[in-house]
Amino acid sequence: QVQLAESGGGLVQPGGSHRLSCSASGRTLRGYTMSWFRQSPGKEREFVASLFRSGSSTHYADSVKDRFTISADSAKTTWYLQMNNLKPEDTAVYTCAADRSLILSSIRQSAQYDYWGQGTQVTVSS
Repeated sequence: QVQLAESGGGLVQPGGSHRLSCSASGRTLRGYTMSWFRQSPGKEREFVASLFRSGSSTHYADSVKDRFTISADSAKTTWYLQMNNLKPEDTAVYTCAADRSLILSSIRQSAQYDYWGQGTQVTVSS
């Protein structure tokens, strides 16, 4: 069983930067796909970014491309979401997810992931 825990949520001003972390409690997730999703009130959960199979490739939603960066530590126990130039529409609960058997065409589908964190709130407001 893989337990995930996010940290780093908070209040950020528009245009600001913030970093989220997702820890797998020290467990190495080599070969896993590690991703971030988000959900705003009244909206469905949406894909944000992914490290496919430990980072063989990275993938982003169009809405965050060129502003957000996903990365992981070398041990693959923690991954991050660096968020720059934040906008009010980025306000959401951000949740990390992981799975070891995804194919590339499935990484944007939340239902395909086996392991989830609890979520952390990011609010972008002045």
